[in-house]
Amino acid sequence: MAAAGAEAAAVVAEEDEKRLPEGDPESGGDSEDEGDSDSSGDGEDEEKENEAEIQRLEEQLSINAFDYNCHLDLIKLLRQEGELVKLRRARQKMSELFPLTEEIWLDWLKDEIKMASESSEREKVYELFERAVKDYICPEIWLEYAQYSIGGIGQEGGIERVRSIFERALTAVGLHVTKGTALWEAYREFENAILETAQPAPGSVPSPEQQQMLCNQLEKIHTLFRRQLGIPLLDMETSYAEYEEWSEDPIPETTIKNYKKALQQLEKCKPYEEALLGAETPKLAEYQAYIDFEMKAGDPARIQLIYERALAENCLVPDLWARYNQYLDRQLKVKELVLSAHDRAVRNCPWTVGLWIRYLLAMERHRVDHSIISEMFEKALNAGFIQATDYVEIWQAYLDYLRRRVDFTQDSSKELEELRSAFARAVEYLKQEVEERFSESGDPSCTIMQNWARIEARLCNNMQKARELWDNIMTKGNAKYANMWLEYYNLERAHGDTQHCRKALHRAVQCTSDYPEHVCEVLLTLERIEGTLEDWDAAVQKTENRLARVNEQRAKAAEKEAALAKLEEEKAEQRKQARAEKKASKKAKKARAGDKRKADDDDEGEWGQEEEEQPSKRHKGDGLLEEDMEVEMGLFGRSGPEKPDCPANQKEKATTSRKDIPKVLHDSSKDNVTVFVSNLSYNMAEPEVKLKELFESCGEVAEIRPVFSNKGTFRGYCYVEFKEEKSARQALGLDRQAVEGRPMFVSPCVDKNKHPDFKVFRYSTTLEKHKLFISGLPFSCTKEELEDVCKAHGNVKDIRLVTNRAGKPKGLAYVEYENEAQASQAVLKMDGLTVKEHVIKVMISNPPLRKLPDKAEAGRASQFAVPRQVYGARGKGRTQLSMVPRALQRQSNPVAKAENGMVQNSPAASSAPPEEPKKMSNADFAKMLLKK
Repeated sequence: MAAAGAEAAAVVAEEDEKRLPEGDPESGGDSEDEGDSDSSGDGEDEEKENEAEIQRLEEQLSINAFDYNCHLDLIKLLRQEGELVKLRRARQKMSELFPLTEEIWLDWLKDEIKMASESSEREKVYELFERAVKDYICPEIWLEYAQYSIGGIGQEGGIERVRSIFERALTAVGLHVTKGTALWEAYREFENAILETAQPAPGSVPSPEQQQMLCNQLEKIHTLFRRQLGIPLLDMETSYAEYEEWSEDPIPETTIKNYKKALQQLEKCKPYEEALLGAETPKLAEYQAYIDFEMKAGDPARIQLIYERALAENCLVPDLWARYNQYLDRQLKVKELVLSAHDRAVRNCPWTVGLWIRYLLAMERHRVDHSIISEMFEKALNAGFIQATDYVEIWQAYLDYLRRRVDFTQDSSKELEELRSAFARAVEYLKQEVEERFSESGDPSCTIMQNWARIEARLCNNMQKARELWDNIMTKGNAKYANMWLEYYNLERAHGDTQHCRKALHRAVQCTSDYPEHVCEVLLTLERIEGTLEDWDAAVQKTENRLARVNEQRAKAAEKEAALAKLEEEKAEQRKQARAEKKASKKAKKARAGDKRKADDDDEGEWGQEEEEQPSKRHKGDGLLEEDMEVEMGLFGRSGPEKPDCPANQKEKATTSRKDIPKVLHDSSKDNVTVFVSNLSYNMAEPEVKLKELFESCGEVAEIRPVFSNKGTFRGYCYVEFKEEKSARQALGLDRQAVEGRPMFVSPCVDKNKHPDFKVFRYSTTLEKHKLFISGLPFSCTKEELEDVCKAHGNVKDIRLVTNRAGKPKGLAYVEYENEAQASQAVLKMDGLTVKEHVIKVMISNPPLRKLPDKAEAGRASQFAVPRQVYGARGKGRTQLSMVPRALQRQSNPVAKAENGMVQNSPAASSAPPEEPKKMSNADFAKMLLKK
């Protein structure tokens, strides 16, 4: 045994030497001179910069201890500088706040192993390993722990300690399909080494004790082989072949049966393992499929292991922690296991209030000491939730726990006083701390005070305190809501007296503004059942007066609304009249210009006749010759020589040529291979050529159809038709790409008449806890500059600067981080930050819901709307003049009033297609004749 211990110690020492970095004095390597003075100076500068950065990071952590990335940067710098004392302290602080990842733990453990030489120091390393294996179930850490323990087998009880660690490791990760084999093999190698040391010397006869020890050791190795072969692990065939070669006896039938069964189970697991191997991080979908598979199989140990594997790679996903904890709470119900998982969940995702609430419930369920639960609640309050309502929920959960501790059969108790003081503290906390941070208490309906009042009334029989609480609730802006008064009335009805019920309802009738009729009805019902005649008369008078005032106020509001609507109609009519006058003036100007051109044409005709009659040269006016006159007329563009092509002429020619292009209507049957492109510049020259170059990268373009106005100018949008549907889908990726300084919008080609609810908006309009909304940015801020500011607080996945249709920035941006933790840290650090002398506001992205018009109101609006004139697909052109005299138009469209007094046939609708005449009955004909 002593030889085995010495051999193991030598192996560990050799491994430690391999772990030391190159150039370390302890490694015994040759050290060279520092080099020239320049390199020495550079090293000193770098050292000073690192010291300054270390100081900055320490100050930052003193302000916000929950900055995960700041902890990582500090540990990295301290390790680089060799500050072992500070490094140990920094790791200790981080491990108190967060579970550490496998990489961080392995680095820490290796550094501590190098410095541990005495037995007392080795014990500290053992303690560190115990902390490491509790954070996550990691095969590498367990394997490192077991191998390190082998170095202490020379101490008393060393061998049993190693076996204990190996057994715990197999329980934790021995079922790991891909990494469990390494632990089984390491355990067998250790037992084989013990077997070698127990062999008698060559030529000697072993004593009965030695023979018994040899048999026991062989049985231990046999047992390890049989246990391993009954578990589905990768490379099982090799382990089976190794057992056949090692064992002198035939393998038992039971072991072969278990081995074949494990092989079949391995084949079922392989698709999930292969999916994990080929998937990219975070692999949530693949892990969830694997979890569902194991849940159906129903093996608790395997279910726990696959959850732990998923959490090791997705430790910042609150939903995954919630599902795992729910499984442990409802199925396993093992105290140590359940509480450990809950603790790790809140340390990984401290911003998620649901995980804290489940933790408090689990501690209460497993009867944890009250002081520990209260301490955990205080930690939750300092976790930095991102919404005001989260604080209301955590307070409510804690108050529920305190209420369950109280024995209400006693008039007074320590627990009852603690509950009351907690209620008072909760109300004050929401008013002071939460309202100061979020500008709202998160509890507008005062649910905590309502629950307090119910407890006082129902469980403590203290209606006086309940009334005081309800009076406080009503003074916080809730007196105008009928439901609040009715809640108070129901409490009085159940635990108070009729007099206070009547008083509450009288106040409700006076104060309620949302549903006064309902409150009045409740008051009359009360008096009808229990009141006297005087009470009934007083109630009737009060309700009638109140409802009269309400109706009067509603009538005034309706009149005001009608006046505003009438004012809007008058303004619209004025704008319409102004447009009509402007249009008429333009037509008059065109008519005068046409008359002038006609007169000029007549004059030219006379000059031509004179030229024919008198072909000789003659003077005109100022003595210019006819040849000079022709040149002068050419300068005015009538009969001069053709000008060279300039950009203006080219544009004019292009516009003129576009007028002659026949209009091609869009074929809706090709929507699947067509995209609609908009927000292009109106001044774009040759849009077909420009856009074809742009969209050819997506696939073969069949046709590009720009849309031009009646003047022949480009209207800024077009249809791009591809040969294949996949090309159209790929073209959607060019949405928002800048073209000539403007963001180009690319959307699917959808007929809005067939799909009126179709909208194209590729960004989420719901709460996204991993995305930030930033406002107040300077317009000159670029995407790169904003990324430099944001990446200091986490890994930035995407940044979107919000622009208007012209591509100009609006001072707004959306920043997407990898997870919620980084986003919440960025909010705490960046909100109120100054960027280029602009103070920015940072919050979690949660766009407000757009208020859609009520269908009833929309129906009423359409009922009274003036019918729009129907034109063709391109609208009414300027040349589409009406040839019917206006007098006849007015005669053919007599004004007829409908039953509601609104005009049925307005001048705006005079050019609409005539409706089919309504069929008249005999009674209608009789009425018409009698009127005549």
